[in-house]
Amino acid sequence: MGEKRRVGVAIDFSATSRAAVRWAVENLVEDGDTIIAIHVQSSKAETAQKKLWGNTGSPLIPLEELREMNLPKLYGVNPDPEILDLLDSASRTMKVKVVCKIYWGDPREKLCDAVEDLKLDCLVVGSRGLGVLKRLLLGSVSKYVVTNATCPVTVVKGAATPKT
Repeated sequence: MGEKRRVGVAIDFSATSRAAVRWAVENLVEDGDTIIAIHVQSSKAETAQKKLWGNTGSPLIPLEELREMNLPKLYGVNPDPEILDLLDSASRTMKVKVVCKIYWGDPREKLCDAVEDLKLDCLVVGSRGLGVLKRLLLGSVSKYVVTNATCPVTVVKGAATPKT
């Protein structure tokens, strides 16, 4: 086992972030590492916590607190139970520490800020697989992060959606 690492995983509680968490746990994380789940809320979200932590992001939130009922009220976040189960399983079986940090603003910029703030050794992000036009109009978070982050970034493609 090598040196303990700080592995960031971008989560928005979607199917693609579930795939990113699963990939990180199955292929990257080792015993003793720390997983930091990074969630970026819209800058338009108005919560008391945003007023308190809007510039720096929330304090690190332990995994146990992510399951608490008042989290949606405090942070405006509705955690996906499957993602929490994946993180909980990794915590127990691999003896990894799991925490979450919430930022407010543009996900592209805030994920790059998180790399610096949290001194991440690597970052895993999901990709929705936007088409060329949507990617051009909306911008690709994963492409921006790969280009601008100061640590290695792994992009995990989401499951292909069936064509109808």
